[in-house]
Amino acid sequence: MNLVLYTHPDWMGSQSQMRLVGMMSDAFVARGHRVQVRKPTPRVHRWASTAGWPGLARLAKWAGYVDQFILFPGEQRRAITADPSDTLYVFCDQALGPWVPLVSKRAHVVHCLDLLALRSALGLIPENPTSWTGRIYQRYIRAGFRQGRHFISISEKSRDDLHRFGGFKPQTSEVVYLGQNYPYAALPRDLALQRLAAAGQHVPERGLLLHVGGGQWYKNSAGVLALYARYVQRREAAGEPALPLWMVSPPPGPELQPFLDAVPASGSVRFVRGIDNAVLEALYSVAGALLFPSLAEGFGWPIAEGLACGCPVITTGEAPMNEVGGPHAHYLPRLASRDDLPAWAEQGAALLCQVLDRPEGERDKARAMGVAWTRRFDTGQAIERYLEIYESVLGLSKSAEAAQVPS
Repeated sequence: MNLVLYTHPDWMGSQSQMRLVGMMSDAFVARGHRVQVRKPTPRVHRWASTAGWPGLARLAKWAGYVDQFILFPGEQRRAITADPSDTLYVFCDQALGPWVPLVSKRAHVVHCLDLLALRSALGLIPENPTSWTGRIYQRYIRAGFRQGRHFISISEKSRDDLHRFGGFKPQTSEVVYLGQNYPYAALPRDLALQRLAAAGQHVPERGLLLHVGGGQWYKNSAGVLALYARYVQRREAAGEPALPLWMVSPPPGPELQPFLDAVPASGSVRFVRGIDNAVLEALYSVAGALLFPSLAEGFGWPIAEGLACGCPVITTGEAPMNEVGGPHAHYLPRLASRDDLPAWAEQGAALLCQVLDRPEGERDKARAMGVAWTRRFDTGQAIERYLEIYESVLGLSKSAEAAQVPS
């Protein structure tokens, strides 16, 4: 196949998008397909960022929109005209919607990652209010991707949101789980500890609790800390030591300080940054549990990563988190508001103690079942399924073109 992959410009700094596109491109080429990756060149954006005029750098984002939505579409109209007729155009994120109309009458596929930004713009996520300019931008994106006909979503939740909040019904709409970007697996404890020590991460002998996040609003960092504080209190009341909490997350801002201050002295919270996948794999392998009670997620990769490493996972019992964790994660209700935090943290602490105190045989069985479950998140399987769908879309396009040719 002749594939053109559209992706976000480099200056947006979307590391996850760059990894996804790189993985897809390499895998498609390795299977004998021709691949081009197309993205805007930073012309106006670079000028605004480097001109040195006072205040101009603050307009770099808006200058980038000129590159993305004025200059780049013009370039692509010319490029598309020169492309072979059997080219398939692949949009690696539905947020690239403004470019979809360029190829709406040619063979194309839109990958749908998540609709969190659109749902926020529609006022459906009160924890994440959107500015008036953000609401206009999301309407612009939606108007574009609604002209798409073929979609691949990363979860049933994403597909449901696409149909519901996108307000249209595509010609085809499939679900293909993303493959993990690293082959996470459970490590023997001694090997995991050695790897951590070599990276300068010295884990207490009794182990730790783990949270993996980016500090975003939906990661519920305050809830994690409140849950942990109540867990420490329960352990103190029982005369037992509490595990320390390691948060793979940016350093805490002032909004988290009251929650850190509420952690009893017998507890310990450490924020960790700058670790690679191999070190994270070792942390999952020695952690007593992963605390991941997000308010929302696009997918929730740490759930799959933790289970793949034999780590018990406590997360939120809503899609897509319960879709990723299936019957092998442990679930809390979504934290509805800060007013509910004390009762919610108590419920979470009780669940955490229950998970940690299970008999060894029960823990081992649960680990094995969790590892088996995560085999569905296989990169090779995802790539093969993408290619099957791409071939099908090309076939549908050829059939549609043939039907339009006068006999």
